[in-house]
Amino acid sequence: MARPARHPDDTLIELFLDMLAAERGAARNTLDAYRRDLLDFRERVGGLAAATARAVRDYLGALPKRGLAASSQARRLSALRQFFRFQVAEGQREDDPTATAERPKPRPHLPKVLSVADVEKLLQAAQEEAAASELTAARRLAALRVFALIELLYATGLRVSELVSLPDSAGRGGRPFIAVRGKGGRERLVPLNASAHAALGSYREARTALGKPPGKWLFPADSASGHLTRQAFARDLKTMSARAGLDSRKISPHVLRHAFATHLLSGGADLRSVQTLLGHADISTTQIYTHVLDERLKELVNKHHPLAEKSGG
Repeated sequence: MARPARHPDDTLIELFLDMLAAERGAARNTLDAYRRDLLDFRERVGGLAAATARAVRDYLGALPKRGLAASSQARRLSALRQFFRFQVAEGQREDDPTATAERPKPRPHLPKVLSVADVEKLLQAAQEEAAASELTAARRLAALRVFALIELLYATGLRVSELVSLPDSAGRGGRPFIAVRGKGGRERLVPLNASAHAALGSYREARTALGKPPGKWLFPADSASGHLTRQAFARDLKTMSARAGLDSRKISPHVLRHAFATHLLSGGADLRSVQTLLGHADISTTQIYTHVLDERLKELVNKHHPLAEKSGG
């Protein structure tokens, strides 16, 4: 039985892969992946060695529709780019059809967001835990600390590292703001609402009642830093989430920070204000929340535009 004819591109692909192995030490898995990528391009475009820039653009443009993740799309482009650069270097062609191709951008990962109702359940569970009559003074202090931490986090949107390392002076005297030193040593003022003030007051009263004098930290602990660790608070938060009937696997300090930002935007806050409150140096970091703004703007137009509800016919 006659063997199928060898495709003219096969020799070029093998020479390219041999170069990757010999000169760059590419692993077998990498070589196999690149071979699959190049063969996939050839199959869908109808040829590899003589492919045009238009063919490359069309091929890359179709990858998302095939369900490929951005990382997989980027690898396909990398395989093609290296192959055509190899061709140019070997004098097999004069142009690189991938020269103007853009690397696929991963879609921003939308953070998990708690609903307002879920946050209310969490706060209620923490408050009820702290108010339980059977608690010893020490356990009540621990419960009030968890309640104060959750209230503060949802009220301010602080990073968990900023939250656990707040100085003892934070929120004293009914001050409406707390000063926070964030990433890069940048300071910002964050408003403190009445609920957070009340939770802090109860926590401080319980601490004083146990004979614990004020120190450097608002949430002192027996740790290397002298204050509560991020990990300890994260564990307490998951425990409280379970008591509130929520899925603790989906809840973390970071998720509460996202809830703060999302609920503000949903309520009408602008992106610049939220950027300032979160302590983002660049608004592009805050733009992960634009999906919230998109929904709000759509609702605004549908509700107020004179033609929004006008049907055809």
